[in-house]
Amino acid sequence: MEHGAWSTENDLDKFKNMDEFRFKDLQIWKDGIEISDTLFEIAELAEARRYYRFAEQLRGATMSITNNIAEGSGSFSDKDFAQFLNISRRSVYECANILFLYDRRNIIDKETRDTLIKKLVILSKMLNSFRKTLQNK
Repeated sequence: MEHGAWSTENDLDKFKNMDEFRFKDLQIWKDGIEISDTLFEIAELAEARRYYRFAEQLRGATMSITNNIAEGSGSFSDKDFAQFLNISRRSVYECANILFLYDRRNIIDKETRDTLIKKLVILSKMLNSFRKTLQNK
């Protein structure tokens, strides 16, 4: 039986048993997904007040956090993965900035902003720590 790139039946069996998306097991991805849920809800508040561009910007930055963790986890080298984590971390900063703007426009209150900023700071530190670990391998 022809398997293309697989050299033996045993090779094919090894890959069938692998979880092909390792990002699902990363705590940084799980935490990013959790924060994303809240940030998407806040984007809906902006959209309800007809701040469509604000809402779209927050959604994009929010998705970029976990998308880059996931995409980077598929890299063939730790160096490449670390670069994606850097992009993810920068998206965390973008979300934080947007939350300050939302507060200034009274889309969210200071308490909501501060709670989310704390979570984003923690996620940023986790991303940076993991990135450094990958770079020092």
